[in-house]
Amino acid sequence: MKLKMNKIIPKLLITSLLLIIVLIGCDDTLTANDLDNIVIPDKDVSYNEYIQPVLNVKCSTSGCHDDGTRAGDYSVTNWANVVFPGIVNPGNVETSRLVWRIEGLGVEFMPPIGSVVLPLTKNQVDGIKTWIREGAKNN
Repeated sequence: MKLKMNKIIPKLLITSLLLIIVLIGCDDTLTANDLDNIVIPDKDVSYNEYIQPVLNVKCSTSGCHDDGTRAGDYSVTNWANVVFPGIVNPGNVETSRLVWRIEGLGVEFMPPIGSVVLPLTKNQVDGIKTWIREGAKNN
């Protein structure tokens, strides 16, 4: 029995150490800089791959449009919240108030000027508009 334990304990220690190293080294937190360097394609825009990360970093993690704060009574934490009638009208960019806000078209610009959050890049704005134009799908 003692011989088996001498073989098992070192394997458990090595396995545990490897797991700890992997978990510590796998910081997949997306920063605003990382996000601003991602190029959103000009067609077939995936909500999960491109739009939700932009909304998370630029709109909800700042403590504005999350489920708790709901600034303007609007949360962008998931697709069902984002595609709220009037705010996002699938297929119709011109009537989607989300576009008005991120472009500052006659309404308060979002994120607000002077905010700690940088404005959306042109590619991010264009990506959101393309996603809406393509039906604002949960894809």
